[in-house]
Amino acid sequence: MLTFQERLNHYHGDIDDTVTLDFDTRQKARIKTVTDGGSDIGIFIERGKPLLVDECLKSTCGKVIQVKGAKEPVTTASTDDWLTFSKVCYHLGNRHTRLQVGERWLRFQPDHVLSELATLYGLALDHTPAVFDPESGAYQVGGHSHGHSHDHDHSHGRGHSHSHDHAHSHSHGHDHD
Repeated sequence: MLTFQERLNHYHGDIDDTVTLDFDTRQKARIKTVTDGGSDIGIFIERGKPLLVDECLKSTCGKVIQVKGAKEPVTTASTDDWLTFSKVCYHLGNRHTRLQVGERWLRFQPDHVLSELATLYGLALDHTPAVFDPESGAYQVGGHSHGHSHDHDHSHGRGHSHSHDHAHSHSHGHDHD
């Protein structure tokens, strides 16, 4: 079995094989699978950094594979109206839903509540299997958030000063495979 542990950023060389994985499998750090060419492989990467569609990996013996996204059950919701589209994205974002966003269309993993919300706003739903490659989020990918805050006092001279809190948070990606 070939073992792949090295990510190749911005790779433009020859590719020896491809491996097609669904979204949930791409989230794992330890994967045993078969390439599209039929080779048994193991992928062992750092936790908290999911595999990206079209990313290339290098094996311990120098072979290179490219990760492809598998077509999987998804719901694609679309509209011609930008305002309606924006409202639905806002509401789904408030639910911390993983979304793939296109031009007036969005895609999510099957969920009847999300489908009902999109329908309520008049979006057309399509359940054709497709590659699911959602946005990683403003704060990268990761599961748990750990907050901390700092108090800052500001003095502006002439006896005027005030204090206020600034909250800061950061995310640590965790993988539970």
